[in-house]
Amino acid sequence: MEHRKFVKRDLAKTISFLALHLMVGFTVAYAFTGSIAIASGIALVEPLVNAVVFFFHERAWRSEFTVLDVLLHRHVRD
Repeated sequence: MEHRKFVKRDLAKTISFLALHLMVGFTVAYAFTGSIAIASGIALVEPLVNAVVFFFHERAWRSEFTVLDVLLHRHVRD
């Protein structure tokens, strides 16, 4: 049960971080390019990838798995 609490919290943190990152990414990309289209593309792709990385980063820091576990497709059981 405790594991599910952490996963739920990690997802909430990931979503809030993603929203912040999208705003910052768009603003910086627009400031550099002056293009809404390019800034939107950059702002969507880069933070979405980082959000996924962040979620697994949080779990790795709790030692739920190692990078080797992920690379070898080892699944952690509850």
